[in-house]
This record gives sequence, C-alpha cells and structure tokens, in this order.
Amino acid sequence: MTIRVLIVDDHPFFREGVRNVLTAESDIEIVGEVADGEEALRLAQQLVPDVVVLDINLPSMNGLQVARQLKAIRSRTRVVTLTGYDEVEQMLHAVRAGAMAYCNKDIEPEELITIIRQVMMGKYVIDGRVMDENQVIKWLDDKLRQVGGAYLDDVEEIFVPLSPREMEILDLVTRGMSNKQIAYVLGISHQTVKNHMTSILNKLDVEDRTQAAVYALSRGWVRLRPTPSSTPISLRQA
Repeated sequence: MTIRVLIVDDHPFFREGVRNVLTAESDIEIVGEVADGEEALRLAQQLVPDVVVLDINLPSMNGLQVARQLKAIRSRTRVVTLTGYDEVEQMLHAVRAGAMAYCNKDIEPEELITIIRQVMMGKYVIDGRVMDENQVIKWLDDKLRQVGGAYLDDVEEIFVPLSPREMEILDLVTRGMSNKQIAYVLGISHQTVKNHMTSILNKLDVEDRTQAAVYALSRGWVRLRPTPSSTPISLRQA
C-alpha cells in the first residue's frame, strides 16, 4: 500500500529535505507541500492524505490548530507533528489536538520514515515511546496529573482561542510591528487591526500587546522572526 503524505512547513529547505527523504521510499508518495496552516487545512481536506507531516509553528494558523480542525471533521488523515520544542506541555497539546506522533526536527531521516509507517499501523509515537491507543490514553492521563493546573482544563480553549486572522496579527506583533505596519502588510485598515488587537487582548485576558506577544511566544504559538524588509519602518508605533 502506498502512503500518501502532505508536507507542511514554512521553511522551503526543510520541506525539500523531507521530500527528498520520503520520495526515496517506494511505499511513500508526496501528494503536496504547503507553507502555512490555512493552506495546509484546505489541501488536507481536498486531498485527504494518509499522513500530514506538520510543523507546529506556522504562519496564519499554527499546526495544532490544523490538527484540531482535522480532528473536528473526523478526517482519517494521521498527523505527525514536527517541532523544535520537547516540552511536556507541548506534547500534551499535540496529543489532545489529535496528533499521533510528536517528533523533534532533528530526528534522523530513517526515524521519520519509521514513524510514518508506525502511525499508519495505528501506533502513537510520543515522548520517545511507541504506544497503542490504550497506552497513549494512560500516558496522557499520567502527564496531565503531573502538570496539573490549567492543563486539566479544556485544551481547545487554552490553546486555540484566536482566529486565523488574529493569529496572523499576533505573529506580526511579536516581530515588533505597529498597528499601522500590520495594516500595511496585510492590506487592511488601521481600525480593523485595532479591532482585532482588542479582541486578542480580551481573549487572552492580558492588558497590552507586549503581554499578548509574551503569552503567544511562551506557548509556542509563534516564534520570533525579523520584521519583513518591505515594511515601511518609518511608520510610528500605534
């Protein structure tokens, strides 16, 4: 049986590396590649791949939001998340969002191939362990009891309270951009950006854009990136 795979990562060189590794396998077919979360969700629904190899930190919609949406529509696509983070909390979010594997980006190519085949057999690969469904449920329960606190609540509200547009704006905020700069980059009005920022602050229960940026960065929703060079840097902060 051929395993149909969709690759999702915003770094072209990383996508190319994954593609080169997987296409060398006779039982794996690459059906698509995309660089952002919204396009990943659209293509996953259109192509219904067997496996999506999914970066967590993506523009417009993060990988866990994509995984949760696929889970919500009962997609048969299996999710293998790739990340630079090894925190237990991120693993919990990934599993509860529907991921069957949580892998560090520095894994060996042969290991990624093995993991893809394992999830196709219904296995979970989390925290360096290969588990069946009952084992991963027990693992999840044990870890939730260990971390306690907010992670015992509904992870959907904890992890993805923002819309794709709000996530896009928050990503630009973490790059140090003002409302006027964000409006310019996204091609929307200054007032629309201000309205979105008000919604973001209310949803995250924070007082200002700095707190919102710290909140998002600390949870791995976004990562620090340089301000786009095409952005007019003369615009004043607003």
